Amino acid sequence: MVWNPQLLNLLIKALGETLYMVGISLVLAAFFGIPLGILLVITGPRHIKPLKTINKILSAIINVGRSLPFIILLVAIIPLTRLIVGTSIGTAGAIVPLTVSAIPFMARVVESALLEVDWGVIEAAQAMGATTWQIIIKVLIPEAVPGLVLGVTMVAVSLISYSAMAGAVGGGGLGDLAIRYGYQRFRGDIMFATVLVLVVLVQGLQSLGGWIANSLNRR
Repeated sequence: MVWNPQLLNLLIKALGETLYMVGISLVLAAFFGIPLGILLVITGPRHIKPLKTINKILSAIINVGRSLPFIILLVAIIPLTRLIVGTSIGTAGAIVPLTVSAIPFMARVVESALLEVDWGVIEAAQAMGATTWQIIIKVLIPEAVPGLVLGVTMVAVSLISYSAMAGAVGGGGLGDLAIRYGYQRFRGDIMFATVLVLVVLVQGLQSLGGWIANSLNRR
């Protein structure tokens, strides 16, 4: 593999696009997915605000969202993507399907983290007269922070993989670099460099998430 300024510039540009897509999508997914996950938990059977109908509807919607392969979702919501950002290609065009695919995933990892909170702590808060909102803000979320951090890390790693797939349809980023400059032009060095950057990025992100979660773990 021959390292040269041109290859380095291409990698830096593609990495920047990937981080931009993943970062924006992760923030938006957290904005919508975390409240959805909380609502899914508290409306569940034998929880603090059981609402069977709402819980079943939310669960069904989330399951449908998670069952759609990303590449199919990417194509299926092209009209919505164009409506929101004005284009279905490039980094802007990739953010919409990335966010839509990540929201149900985020909701499920939030649900999993919150369900691990010791029920005795919740009962103690109820015994002291805490409201539903107070239990969510002062008990559920603080107790679940390590699990939430690990869950968000998982979503971020998945978004990196999805962003690489978005490159197959002109989504920009490292996936687009690997397809257009590596595969289509038979440049094995670019393909190798792209894969190497993706591996380092994912490993670094997982290590960082694990370290933060361990640091915040009060148990």
